[in-house]
Amino acid sequence: MYLSIWCHNLNLSSRSLAIALVACVTLLYFSYSFNACLFASLSRTLQQSNLRNLLALPQRNGTSDKAAAVASDSNKTTAGVVAASAAVLPLPPSVDGAPKYQMLRQQGLRPSRHLPDTLIIGVKKSGTRALLEFIRLHPDVRAAGSEVHFFDRHYQRGLRWYRHHMPYTIEGQITMEKTPSYFVTKEVPQRVYHMNTATKLLIVVRDPVTRAISDYTQAASKKADMKRFEQLAFVNGSYAVVDTNWGPVKIGVYARYLERWLLYFPLSQLLFISGERLIMDPAYEIGRVQDFLGLKRVVTEKHFYFNATKGFPCLFKSEARSTPHCLGKTKGRNHPHIDASAIERLREFYRPFNNKFYQLTGINFAWP
Repeated sequence: MYLSIWCHNLNLSSRSLAIALVACVTLLYFSYSFNACLFASLSRTLQQSNLRNLLALPQRNGTSDKAAAVASDSNKTTAGVVAASAAVLPLPPSVDGAPKYQMLRQQGLRPSRHLPDTLIIGVKKSGTRALLEFIRLHPDVRAAGSEVHFFDRHYQRGLRWYRHHMPYTIEGQITMEKTPSYFVTKEVPQRVYHMNTATKLLIVVRDPVTRAISDYTQAASKKADMKRFEQLAFVNGSYAVVDTNWGPVKIGVYARYLERWLLYFPLSQLLFISGERLIMDPAYEIGRVQDFLGLKRVVTEKHFYFNATKGFPCLFKSEARSTPHCLGKTKGRNHPHIDASAIERLREFYRPFNNKFYQLTGINFAWP
């Protein structure tokens, strides 16, 4: 009888133990699942935000020892260029060992150099530097620090050389380069097209008369004995004939150069930024740029303040500096006095070209 009671109690204890064990296993499973989901969510958030800001790596100015040669425009094939564009350059061993890149590898991200997705192609003295510095505030934009001049001066060095001058990026970031002379150089549209037919193009334009004066002002600051603007802009000292061979005047005929680009790229791949509005309302123009590039509107009014002395927008912080600063002493530089009759004559000269430009772009910039 006692043996029967003992066996019955033992059976109850075994069942209780089994139930307790199942409960513990179930609790551990749910706890593991919850923590795994939480960790995955935190990892994704970290990759998409803070890690992007770790890539402020200085650009290398040296050229590749084995830069690949680019074939001539006449025999270049689209397939070959697509392959070159798709190739990436990994981090060199000296950089790969840096702590911030070790952290990126731990998150499954490996920075590499890519050919640019977007180019700021012009126009000179219209606000291209301001545009570049403003859009670089966005964590998903990485840009070459200086003008590379690949498509107009160094094209024979090849795409591998070009890639070496691009910043390191991670997946989801845009690579950008700025060289204003691209817009006016005859061979560049076809060369960019051969690199990547989907390249997005940013073009900053301003009143061509003001642009010409700004161009002259920059040149005169480097040459003390330079002739007056009026002497260079007109033939034989008379305002009757404009010297269209003089660079500062010639560049302002925007329609002539735009027609070349439209032979290779549809208007939907070009965004025209008003140089005047970029100064007066930078947040508005940068908002348009972010939309065009498919970026979230991160750069807003809070990033800018207006410097009344320079008459130019400045930054509360930038990619290179965390303190408020302006772009440089050459930005917002005072122009020399130009005879009003000369200005009016130039406005008459540019008016038909401006109207043609408005028709091509579908935008009326309302220049005088």
